[in-house]
Amino acid sequence: MPHDTPAVKGNDRSVRNTERRAERRAEMVDAAMDAVREHGAGVSVADIAKRAGITKPVLYRHFADRADLQRAVGEKSAELLMERIFTALEAADSEADEAALIAHIVDAFLAGIEDEPELWHFVVHNTAEREAGSEIVEDVQERIARLLSILIGERLRAAGLDSGGAEVWALGLVGMVKNAGDWWLERRTMSRAALTSYLTTLIWGGLGGVLAAAAPGRGTPAPGTPAPGTPAPDPTLRAVPDPCEKERDHA
Repeated sequence: MPHDTPAVKGNDRSVRNTERRAERRAEMVDAAMDAVREHGAGVSVADIAKRAGITKPVLYRHFADRADLQRAVGEKSAELLMERIFTALEAADSEADEAALIAHIVDAFLAGIEDEPELWHFVVHNTAEREAGSEIVEDVQERIARLLSILIGERLRAAGLDSGGAEVWALGLVGMVKNAGDWWLERRTMSRAALTSYLTTLIWGGLGGVLAAAAPGRGTPAPGTPAPGTPAPDPTLRAVPDPCEKERDHA
């Protein structure tokens, strides 16, 4: 039986070392995410290293700098968020219409940032490394937009309309949902179900307007009418006060 040559053994060792470094880096990313959950979005690199059971110099053998670490955490967080969205879609009723599927996507996104608010702030709103976070956010927005553009495009094509605007509309809608999600995390003036309903109604109403313009008689949802398949807003929750109303009362 032929023996392995030194070159082959050296290659095997190199592959094993590369795999081990990748494993160690992944372990450190998991530790960093746990540290963010424990200490908040302003967690220090020292806290992250401590959580991983190593020193800062060892941590920086695997990451070029804090931005590299934040980017790695963001990529892992993005994967978890996309898994949540795909799981929600897979669990959806096979007969669900496009409006219900849009509601599933919106709600899964909101559930993701609701369950991991510190990770969301660490990746998206970290002022020290904003550029690294913006890269991750753009990637997530594009991936979610692709899902929405498929749903919007299918609906437009089924109506015999031009679907060329589906992608740009989807990107705009995802940006809207992201900004609304940021506002909601800070304010919490309504339930997640209510916010999902309002956003889905707005998204579906916009598409309904396009369809109605091309085919009179279809009609668009009445203002405030939830889109088909979306949860109804919780009537027990208070509305956001209108500052203009106070001014009118004292006028």
